[in-house]
This record gives sequence, C-alpha cells and structure tokens, in this order.
Amino acid sequence: MEIKVEVGGQRLDKAVADLTALSRSLANEQIKNGQILVNGQPKKAKYTVQAGDVIYYHLPEPELVEYVAEDLPLEIVYQDRDVAVVNKPQGMVVHPSAGHTSGTLVNALLYHIKDLSGINGVLRPGIVHRIDKDTSGLLMVAKNDEAHLALAKELKEKKSLRKYWAIVHGNLPKDRGMIEAPIGRSEKDRKKQAVTAKGKPAVTRFQVLERFLEYTLVELQLETGRTHQIRVHMAYIGHPVAGDEVYGPRKTLKGHGQFLHAKTLGFSHPTTGEALEFSVDVPEIFEETLERLRNT
Repeated sequence: MEIKVEVGGQRLDKAVADLTALSRSLANEQIKNGQILVNGQPKKAKYTVQAGDVIYYHLPEPELVEYVAEDLPLEIVYQDRDVAVVNKPQGMVVHPSAGHTSGTLVNALLYHIKDLSGINGVLRPGIVHRIDKDTSGLLMVAKNDEAHLALAKELKEKKSLRKYWAIVHGNLPKDRGMIEAPIGRSEKDRKKQAVTAKGKPAVTRFQVLERFLEYTLVELQLETGRTHQIRVHMAYIGHPVAGDEVYGPRKTLKGHGQFLHAKTLGFSHPTTGEALEFSVDVPEIFEETLERLRNT
C-alpha cells in the first residue's frame, strides 16, 4: 500500500499512524523491520516527512475475531426475560474487534446470559449502547430483538437516563451548566473525536458534586450519545477528565485510565413500560483517589 504526504513536518511513525489504518506502535514495528519505505528508501521513525513524499507500508491481514463464551467475572445488576443491566469493569472492551479478540463484555455475556438479541449480528449480540474500555459502569443489554428495538428507540429519542461521575482537571467556574457543541471526527487526528462544525449535535449537562484543590468531582448527564462525548466536551471547556490519555494532559491522577464512571442508568422496560433506574458505586481506585483528594 502507498500514500502521498500532502503536508510535511511530522515524524514518520506519527505520520503513518495519522494517514493510514496502522497504529503508531505497529508503524514503529514495520519501520524497524524495513516494511515502511519513503520514496523507496528505508527511514528511521524520527525522519521528518516532507510534502510529496510517497510512503509505502504493509497492511497486515485482519485478525480472526472469535465470539466465544468466556467465564469472566461479571456483575449482573438486574435481569429478566427481556433485558439485563450489567456493571462493566474498567479496562474491559465492550465487544471483540481486531486487537481485542477475547476478554470482552460480549464474551462474558455469552457465558452468563442465555439469550441475547441478534439485531447487531454476531458482532455485538445484545449490545444496545457502549461505553469506552477504560470507563466503568452500567450498560443495558437486550435479550431479544423486540426489547432491543424498544431500548434503541428510547435512546434515540433521548428518553433514557444516563448519569456519569467524573473527576476532572481544574475548578469549574459554575456549579452546574450545559455543554452544547457538535462532535465529529477530528480533522487533525482521525483517531480522535472533536468539537467541529461538521459534527453531530451533542449535549452534556453537568453538576459539581465536590471541589478539590486542582480537581473537581462532577456528575454529567448525557442527552445525546456521541463517541467519547463526555471526554471531548470536558476537554473542550478546559476541564478534561483526569487520567484521559487521549484528550487530557500527561500530568494527571494515577489510575487505570480516565476517572469516568457510568453511575446511573434509567429506562422504560421494553415490555411492561415500567420505569427502571439503577445505580452502582464507583470502582475502588476511583473512591480511593477521591479520599486522597479530600485529604490533600
């Protein structure tokens, strides 16, 4: 495969990661192995690409993704014949994909729950909505197609309740507010989302729960569900989520990724129409960090 550089100035490894489907680590590996060439010649990762350079790279064969039941620990908060609510641990990917072929929430669901909706096919059985790998908390799972359609419709109509807790950098000037800014793929880095005029409407409401010296504990409520919405919106207003390696600063709180937890989930039961609402505590690392901040 080859691609022509339009704007120079980047290191070769970063340019390859930004311009192709390769990750930066895989780009570095191919550079070391001589699989990536610039104008037909091997270069080091630190080489600064120039406008007009032609980069030759190798696109690896796609990994075989298996969808097998795995006996993984999974907290099922609620379950009936139509729907389940689970508490996804931090660090668990929701569904298998290249690079994450096992150990996902879907692998766990296939083991612990007998029936799952098939609307999303074998790729995402039962999955109505997702949260990021390093975000913990509540997810609804559909156990049949009728329930899936009803739950997805409620999400689309913005009737579901989704509240998150997050530790963010800095002190918010107001105790509550609303962030209304469209989100789409970043024009500077295709692997990121960003606030952009070309994006889709996105609304996040926030309320300050507790203030610390350099951080704030906030509750955030989603009215829309764009990819990385809370992380992008909080970074956009200058208060990125602590621990967020993608949208936040390097100097941050130590943990296992971003301090973001899907704490409360509410929706109408897809069959009975009953209003259901669930809430779970933040993970241990989250609570321990709050205690340290309180004592600072």
